[in-house]
Amino acid sequence: MNDIQKYTIERKKIAIRLLYTILNVVVLEILKAIIYVTVIFQYTYLFIFRSPNEPIRVFSNRIATYAYRVIRYLSLNESTIPFPFSDFPPDVEPPEQQVTF
Repeated sequence: MNDIQKYTIERKKIAIRLLYTILNVVVLEILKAIIYVTVIFQYTYLFIFRSPNEPIRVFSNRIATYAYRVIRYLSLNESTIPFPFSDFPPDVEPPEQQVTF
């Protein structure tokens, strides 16, 4: 393969990664909106029932892990394209058992 073809192929890979990056920027903005909604819901629930909603805590932890993976991809610190192009990431760490105030 000559140098011109190699250069073109490398540029094509960069352009494809850029397109995935733009898509993931949109995904990150959607994730931010979901996180805002879950925070508002969680605090509303907390004020009413005086205890956090466990399913929402688990969901929020999964979304935070996913957002972390997206940010790593956007900042060129990870090469695996995030979900839905790969598996949904497992939890990095479980939520704390007891929430303190």
